[in-house]
Amino acid sequence: MAHKTGLEEYYSIKNNQKMRFGYTTGSCAAGAAKAASRMLLEESRIFQETLMTPKGILLNLEILHTTRGNNWVSCAVKKDAGDDPDITDQLEIFAKVEKSTQPGIWIQGGEGVGTVTRKGLEQPIGSPAINKVPQAMIRKELEALCQKQNYPGGLVVTISVPKGQEIAGKTFNPRLGIQGGISILGTSGIVEPMSEAALIKSIQVEMRQKVENGAEYLLITPGNYGAAYVKEHMELPFEENIKCSNYVGETIDMALDMGVKGILFISHIGKFVKVAAGIMNTHSRSADARAEILAANAIRAGISLDRAKKILDTITTDEALNIIKEEGLLQPVIKELTDRILYYLNHRAYDRMLLGAVLFSNEHGYLGETEHVKELERLLKEQKNLLTKEEQK
Repeated sequence: MAHKTGLEEYYSIKNNQKMRFGYTTGSCAAGAAKAASRMLLEESRIFQETLMTPKGILLNLEILHTTRGNNWVSCAVKKDAGDDPDITDQLEIFAKVEKSTQPGIWIQGGEGVGTVTRKGLEQPIGSPAINKVPQAMIRKELEALCQKQNYPGGLVVTISVPKGQEIAGKTFNPRLGIQGGISILGTSGIVEPMSEAALIKSIQVEMRQKVENGAEYLLITPGNYGAAYVKEHMELPFEENIKCSNYVGETIDMALDMGVKGILFISHIGKFVKVAAGIMNTHSRSADARAEILAANAIRAGISLDRAKKILDTITTDEALNIIKEEGLLQPVIKELTDRILYYLNHRAYDRMLLGAVLFSNEHGYLGETEHVKELERLLKEQKNLLTKEEQK
């Protein structure tokens, strides 16, 4: 019989499919710590442990690999990400709990848990990458258990992930300055599949880390196409780019909140053509009006109604650009688009930061750019040189 986790009735609907919930590395760490503490203080053996998550969902976690020593117990919980494509799915998160004569709960990182090496993250430099909510979950469970058992001493909790260092290279951790392993994460204790909130949060974390390390200007690309274009065609600090996915509006909002002075976007036209109509979430599920926007701006640039109708029938932006190019109107149309893109970027930012965008396509290469791009390129290069000098001091 399959182990019942308590999440069997929880799911979300994505693309017309049921996607089952999972639980975070933070819940695994807290569940393992709770079970190890019980076995240590109660001198018992536990095969399943309950854990109330901050989201209010009660988990029933299977306890694995229990070992004992003189004054310690270690055990593990296996991460289940549900139907979320999470690289940490099925990792085993271990907690070793030791008795201490010093009262209190002491939480530290072991093998496979990353160490914070740069400013801007939840934990200070030199600390294990165990975020505040998982730490609070562990403390809450262990303090209650110590009180119940009338145990006057303290407990030292070491969280470890044997395969953590191997997996960490496939996560954002190296970009964030977290070395040697994965992070123990989770604000709700629950993984909601394909969560937009979680993705936006990851963008915010990376942005805050750059800002707290001195960045006032940001280089943003929606995804891999933009990042590859920067690397191959632009003399900019490629390694500093942040991928904003489809969340152009949220990216500007978060940057404003952090006091960022400017953003340079480098984007494939298939994404940013939508911004020319004020669309700030560029996912096709939110809005797919690429042909309509291109046709409208082609008409503004003087294209015939017949050719504009042909643009409306295209599937890709490159196909539409070919029609526009045949009419000799590519640059006028791009000028119409870039002017409107800058207008809507500034509108989103209330004209409170310097914004610019470069457009390209895979077939046509560089297409054009908004005003202020050259200034932003200069500022990004100067910023990189300054920050590099400060790091070398």
